[in-house]
Amino acid sequence: MNSLYSPTSFLLPSHRWQFTPCLQIQPQNLYVHCHLPLSLSSALKSNRPLRAHKSSIGATIPPNEGAVSVINFEDFVEKDWSFLDSDNLIPGEELNKNIDRIISAGEIEETSKVLVSIGSEGFVDQLVDSSKCQLLLVVHNSLFLLAGIKEKYDKVKCWQGELIHVPEKWAPLDVVFLYFLPALSSNLDQVFGALAKLCLPGAKVVISHPQGRDVLKQQQQQNPDVIISDLPEKNTLQKVAADHAFDVAEFVDEPGFYLAVLKFSDARN
Repeated sequence: MNSLYSPTSFLLPSHRWQFTPCLQIQPQNLYVHCHLPLSLSSALKSNRPLRAHKSSIGATIPPNEGAVSVINFEDFVEKDWSFLDSDNLIPGEELNKNIDRIISAGEIEETSKVLVSIGSEGFVDQLVDSSKCQLLLVVHNSLFLLAGIKEKYDKVKCWQGELIHVPEKWAPLDVVFLYFLPALSSNLDQVFGALAKLCLPGAKVVISHPQGRDVLKQQQQQNPDVIISDLPEKNTLQKVAADHAFDVAEFVDEPGFYLAVLKFSDARN
């Protein structure tokens, strides 16, 4: 059965999508089981901003999990993340090669525990197709994007919320892909502080943009509500990372490609 994790309340799609939810309320966490029909898949793949109206959902949960009768959800607007899968700025073949380069930088093994933060659906597709790992956890603010990923890959873990609040239950991690860092609301110091608690000594953190700063600037102009920061310069990255026992092992900052690979030191602060 599919599952999504969310640290906050959210709005499930309307009854026309025929969700069969099972909600379990926990402190600062909402654990959701759901079956996703094809009609929802089509809606998700449209990648349009979605507005759903106020609704009430009756929740059925196992007896040993306590009772939840009705949960009310207020109006919720889903941000448009379709630009993450757009290849109209560089050819699709070149984009796929750059994504493969990003994935290779993580050096994933079959025993690896991998986290992807603010990843596109296309990035997750290539990651699943190219690399076997023990655990793949996708963290994103978009419930709808996560639902689309979960529908395709039942074994992929999905958690909705901010990276700095990811539970340590999935630690220790071997590889972390910060696929779209400029969309995170947390600053670099907060991000590395959180990752230092989640990463195994020797773990790799890969910060990337498969189309580089030039495209990022265009994306920021078109999506100012989503892209709220820039990619870090090398000196800034080195300083903040070092404060949390991360070392910059590789840094590429070209007009059409950005890649920073960091390694978590054996000695913790």
